[in-house]
Amino acid sequence: MSINFDLNDLQAFRAVVEKGSFRKAAEAISISQPALSRRIEKLEGALNVRLFDRTTRRVSLTMVGRAFAPSAERLLNDLDIALLGISEVASTRLGNVTVACVPSAAYYFMPTVVARYHKLYPRIRVKVLDASANTVQEAVLSGEADLGLSFTGNLPPELEFELLIQEHYVAACRRDHPLAARKQLTWAEYFDQDYISVDKTSGNRFVLDQALLHVRPARPSICETRHVTTMLGLVEAGLGIAAVPSMALPLGEHQWMTSIPLVEPAVQRSVGLIRRRGRALTPAALELEELIRELRKPLADQ
Repeated sequence: MSINFDLNDLQAFRAVVEKGSFRKAAEAISISQPALSRRIEKLEGALNVRLFDRTTRRVSLTMVGRAFAPSAERLLNDLDIALLGISEVASTRLGNVTVACVPSAAYYFMPTVVARYHKLYPRIRVKVLDASANTVQEAVLSGEADLGLSFTGNLPPELEFELLIQEHYVAACRRDHPLAARKQLTWAEYFDQDYISVDKTSGNRFVLDQALLHVRPARPSICETRHVTTMLGLVEAGLGIAAVPSMALPLGEHQWMTSIPLVEPAVQRSVGLIRRRGRALTPAALELEELIRELRKPLADQ
């Protein structure tokens, strides 16, 4: 049997399988929708089978398409893994990978990850979806994101969680703040200061409310925001201090900010990778996942 299709046709097939839509698949591999349709037609013609049932509203695999999909996935993954392992070739690889992460991880941690990844694979486009923990879950469930970075919670059974670090909440403050030299700060002392809080839509607010049930604030916050990143901006502006997870802060010295461990009680949250069960990651996503694991080690040592 002669082979009358190529890798581009298989990549188009995989994209449609993953995205469930010709339009979304075309966007994912950066070609026009008519060009993607031609690739699928070429593949179906070469195999002499119909791989998809198409209507105006939906696309689904035929029985033959479902049987063919795992073989096509293995072939493409094996090739990509082999190519990514060759340094001269890795820098020329094309592709897309999407990671959804909570804002506290998106501000300082993920830029470090993306910068390192871009240096290794400059032609693979990384998309970062910074969103709430619930939205991160939804993005991974729907396939909009290849993987997620979030803290553990009530995950649906379709998702799996891999713990990366147990991080503490600390008080972020300016270096010229009167408390900046303190070695630690109790929550009672914290709430006696001008402090900034997050509103009830934030996953961090839920974690703190649960952990601080028996700690009564001496006064309300002077400002409330929706995201940790906004809190840090207000801290830098000198408005007050803020309780944030340690991942939200830069590693090492910062020109304006420092942090103080919060105690009585010490509050932790579990941060890790979220994946959809049974969904194989592309080699590009696997490489990004491994880089996240590698770069979280300095955070665990904080």
